[in-house]
Amino acid sequence: MLDVVRSATRQNAARTGFDVEILSLATANPPFQLTQAEAAARAKELFPHLKRLWPLYDNTGIDRRYNCEPIEWYLKPHSWEERTASFHRHALDLLEQVTVKTTEAAGIRLGAIDMIVTNTVTGLAIPSLDAMLLNRLRLAPTVERLPMFGLGCGAGVAGLSRAARLAHASDGAYVLFLTVDLCSLCLRVGDPSAAMFVSTALFGDGAAGILLHNTRNGARAGPRILASGEWCWRGTGHIMGWDIKDDGFGIVLSSDLSALLERELAPALHDFLDRHGVRLADFNGFLFHPGGRKLLETVEQTLGLTRQQLAHSWDVLRRYGNMSSATVLFVLEQAIQAGARGPHLLTAFGPGFSAYFAVADL
Repeated sequence: MLDVVRSATRQNAARTGFDVEILSLATANPPFQLTQAEAAARAKELFPHLKRLWPLYDNTGIDRRYNCEPIEWYLKPHSWEERTASFHRHALDLLEQVTVKTTEAAGIRLGAIDMIVTNTVTGLAIPSLDAMLLNRLRLAPTVERLPMFGLGCGAGVAGLSRAARLAHASDGAYVLFLTVDLCSLCLRVGDPSAAMFVSTALFGDGAAGILLHNTRNGARAGPRILASGEWCWRGTGHIMGWDIKDDGFGIVLSSDLSALLERELAPALHDFLDRHGVRLADFNGFLFHPGGRKLLETVEQTLGLTRQQLAHSWDVLRRYGNMSSATVLFVLEQAIQAGARGPHLLTAFGPGFSAYFAVADL
């Protein structure tokens, strides 16, 4: 049955000319580790007026997270300038790590990369992060660069999809997708809102890189990206995003999210699957962005999936928390390392409000 599903999926990909191989995948975290117990103790000091929400920390499904600064740094106010300086320094360190790891694992030179798609939503950089990276690494001066901003947690799948389309359109090209989010830098101790409290219980820092290559000649047989798509719901901009404040990004996070997914996720997903000739039952595994415990439980209930079918998502949530865009690539990496095979569905969600889908044959 597996061979039949793979054949049908690849035949559909062949008809559209969309068949891109994953040559390598790497992830990285900053050095400072924060247990959920310590994070809870600090949050109670910062948010004494939200005592009714304190139990949230015990029900996130998270054991630890990683931060780019020591815990004491976050307990003081910081300006945009201070946050941006920290973002540039740590984001580039992490992107350098995953770029070197992906090229070494694939056995290609840094100068052989033809295109770079770079994503973030937790800091600003002009010149963009990819241009800054050229000053650290021996990337070719002719490399084509596509910086992305604003897609939030969904950008892990959205950016992968954009990079796969570039690889598809360019025979023989090596396309690198890089994503980094330092969510911890967005903590503002002067913001007493419930949304800020909730974000302190969920988010951490991380980066990922994935190197893609067009496989139209069929010469290689590694994991492949076969299809991608997305759905953006009108009138849902209030559900997730940033407000611009004097001292940084202000979190926008609505409790309407679960109700929207319960009502709208299944129709949007099945529209994507129908357009690509695939059924939910055809997948060997499901690699969802673990935005939080409530989000994963809603996905399970809405789509009729079991906890075991989302095991990799749950495990990444437990070990790293929500690292925004990078998180789903941690899930993909874990699935590959665990020996997962056959068709898998990648899904992530972000501001808009939007859902992003991709089919990978591992």
